[in-house]
Amino acid sequence: MELDLLNVDPIEEEKLNKLKRFIQTPNSYFMDVKCSSCKAVTVVFSHSATIVTCSGCNDVLCTPTGGKAKLVPKSAYKRKGD
Repeated sequence: MELDLLNVDPIEEEKLNKLKRFIQTPNSYFMDVKCSSCKAVTVVFSHSATIVTCSGCNDVLCTPTGGKAKLVPKSAYKRKGD
C-alpha cells in the first residue's frame, strides 16, 4: 500500500481518528448560537455535557447526547475560528 505523505487527501484525512491524522486536530469546537426568540448570542462548546440555556430568555439552546451536543431545531449557529 502506497501512501503519498506530501499530498494527503483532505476528505480521507477527516475520516481518520484524531490521533491518526497527519496533523493531529481535535474534533470539538466552540460555536456562537443565536436564540430564535430573543436573538441573543451565546457561546456553546460542541461537546457540552450540560444543558445550555439562553442568557436572555432562559430557553434551552442545546442538550447533551453523550457525544456532540444536540442543538434545538429553531436555533442558528456559527462555528468559531473559521
